[in-house]
Amino acid sequence: MTKAPAPYEPYLWADNLNVVYAFKTLNAGTASEEQQKLIMKSLMDITGYYDLSYRPDSERDTAFAEGKRFIGAQLVKMVNLPGAMIEQSKQRKKQSPPK
Repeated sequence: MTKAPAPYEPYLWADNLNVVYAFKTLNAGTASEEQQKLIMKSLMDITGYYDLSYRPDSERDTAFAEGKRFIGAQLVKMVNLPGAMIEQSKQRKKQSPPK
């Protein structure tokens, strides 16, 4: 059985230069549609969203992996929010008194 990779290992950016360039163009505001899609796919890989967080040999590694995965989950949640829910949230924000 293959052991899950250590969640704290850095992303192998040197092996994925097309992803690096896609992020650079996104940051510059010039990413193409193809690059934007590559970035979303890469974020799911980088955060380990589709991987199991559990690491049998280390609770700390499990917690670290789950922290990374949480970021991916938040991105997926925002991308999949229905428009009506977003509008309801905007209305609630307008109605709540300032703190």
